[in-house]
Amino acid sequence: MGQPGARRESERFRRFPVDELLARDKLNLDIFWLEDESLDDVDGLPPPDVMAAEIVENLQAALEAFQTVAEALAVKR
Repeated sequence: MGQPGARRESERFRRFPVDELLARDKLNLDIFWLEDESLDDVDGLPPPDVMAAEIVENLQAALEAFQTVAEALAVKR
């Protein structure tokens, strides 16, 4: 990692004063200032069964990738 305080504000990173964070309810650090416009168009989402199938497909692909890594690590031991 870089030096503490070396990050600069950008579109994806913003600094918040400690006093502002402490004033939040239960010191909640869920801070959003970027809006995801795709979340506004719920009518454009695929049907739930299609979304579920895509999630299963993504999870299976991730599991296969992790299995490959685990096997490669086991060989190196």
